[in-house]
Amino acid sequence: MALLEVRNLEVCFDTPEGEVPAVRGIDFDLEPGEGLAIVGESGSGKSQAMLAILGLLAENGRASGEARFRGENLLAMSRQELNRHRGRDIAMIFQDPMTSLNPYLNIERQMVEVAMHHQGLSRREARDHAIAMLTAVRIPDAEQRIRQYPHQFSGGMRQRIMIALGLLCEPEILIADEPTTALDVTVQVQIAQLVSEVTARSHMASILITHDLGVVAGTSTKVLVMYAGQVVEFGRVEQIYNEPLHPYTRGLIESVPRLDRDDDDLHAIPGNPPNLLALPAGCSFRDRCTRAFDACAEPPPLETLPDGRQKRCYLEPGP
Repeated sequence: MALLEVRNLEVCFDTPEGEVPAVRGIDFDLEPGEGLAIVGESGSGKSQAMLAILGLLAENGRASGEARFRGENLLAMSRQELNRHRGRDIAMIFQDPMTSLNPYLNIERQMVEVAMHHQGLSRREARDHAIAMLTAVRIPDAEQRIRQYPHQFSGGMRQRIMIALGLLCEPEILIADEPTTALDVTVQVQIAQLVSEVTARSHMASILITHDLGVVAGTSTKVLVMYAGQVVEFGRVEQIYNEPLHPYTRGLIESVPRLDRDDDDLHAIPGNPPNLLALPAGCSFRDRCTRAFDACAEPPPLETLPDGRQKRCYLEPGP
């Protein structure tokens, strides 16, 4: 049994314009110590899938399917039951640390209260543990700086604090939602490496949500590519990089700047993601795909290949 088993996960939102199908039946397994990257453009459904698993959807959202953590379906749990798992067993690092951290409370109070609640530590023990976590994520002078407030830290430092908060209760799964989006390139690399190091050191499973395939290689072992709420490709990192099977995956890879090729080789994916209220007939990527043909007028199934890879495309593997 996998640590986390997700089956036919669907997420819908009720809006004045109609029902928006944000996630349309995704499946994946996560093993202990494994790193999974969920990749796709904004609006592909990757963040909403994780929020659904943790019971954190907006009030107009609803989820169906199964998300079994050690055999227990998280989607069937009450808020009180979920609270026992959130933070302790499954932790999440959000995109914007400035809105995730309480600006009115210093870092010590925010971390110590979490450790006391979930781990039953005394205040002194919780404070020592919090300082150790801040030191582990390379916050200098942690014993002094723990007394400071979020606005007294840089963006990169605030993101490190969010990672320390995520690791505080030593969860079995760490979910990182675009943890490097608002940071400059140098800090992005540092944060991505830090997440990889701390999860590997503690044999913690991780889920990295990102639109940038460039940060995936050193942090994950498997990649799930989403488009318009569906899985369009799945495989090991080296398979995805060396032989992408879906034109959308290939487009994401070709849009990442690389030092080993000319700028002329950098290509953006044409067009925009589809309106989820009015999804096109057939393949959702057809209108943006340069290799679309007649068969794409019908929705392609998610095909599992002999090597375990998956693709939602009628094209055969090849250049």
